[in-house]
Amino acid sequence: MNNLTIGFIGYGNMAQAIAQGLVDAGVVNGGQMVACAAHFDKLQKNTAALGVRPLHNPLEVVTAADVIIIAIKPYQIESVVTPLADELAKPGKIVVSIAAGWDLKKYQDLFTTEDGASVDSLNIHIQCTIPNTPMAVGKGVLVTESANTLTDEETATFERLFGPISLIERVDSAHMNIAMVVAGCAPAFTDMYIEALGDAGVKYGLQRATAYRLAAKMVEGVGALYMATGMHPGAMKDAVCSPGGTTIKGVAQLEKDGFRGTVIDGVDAIVG
Repeated sequence: MNNLTIGFIGYGNMAQAIAQGLVDAGVVNGGQMVACAAHFDKLQKNTAALGVRPLHNPLEVVTAADVIIIAIKPYQIESVVTPLADELAKPGKIVVSIAAGWDLKKYQDLFTTEDGASVDSLNIHIQCTIPNTPMAVGKGVLVTESANTLTDEETATFERLFGPISLIERVDSAHMNIAMVVAGCAPAFTDMYIEALGDAGVKYGLQRATAYRLAAKMVEGVGALYMATGMHPGAMKDAVCSPGGTTIKGVAQLEKDGFRGTVIDGVDAIVG
């Protein structure tokens, strides 16, 4: 890792979360990272905290970096990335895409000319992923397309880079979207849940900061318990619900109000 340079094409919230996580986990230091973005003045401010080196354009990033993270908006990829094909195809370059909706086939189509000739696309070593913001604190999920063009050695580098800050969950191409919703969109649902528990705590006299800490740590702990045991969530719920006790009363009310169905409706609204 000490010899790698990580380059970000785009340095928005998600890219900054990844950079923060990598530095805090000791995977790389800030000086091993470079980045470009549309507004250089803003980029300079955003990169200063970690010591990331700001560059003026994507070509400079690709030239400087060993691992290139494509972190721009999905609609920008065609215009920004296509001119970089020859540079991305040079030996020693690993491309990691974090753009929703972009899988390996879509990139391969991008790097193919109208007459069907490949623009070095077979030499572009790319892994498509979708991260989530808890990577900033080393607790992320990196939904990772099982199809990729990395070598075994490059895959090992990818896992050494991102493994310390995330669960690397490999899924087939057809299920990248739904996996992205569960891991990448649902944190917003969970934030709303934490906020609602906080409001309830305040309603009954708790200080808001205390209520938020209790709720957030509870969510973290429940997730950690599942990861450690693999116990079915329903069984975990049952273990907390004593016959005639307080918890089952709250569970029954949530069921009456359609709690599970509402969560699924939220997913349907994104996927559908």
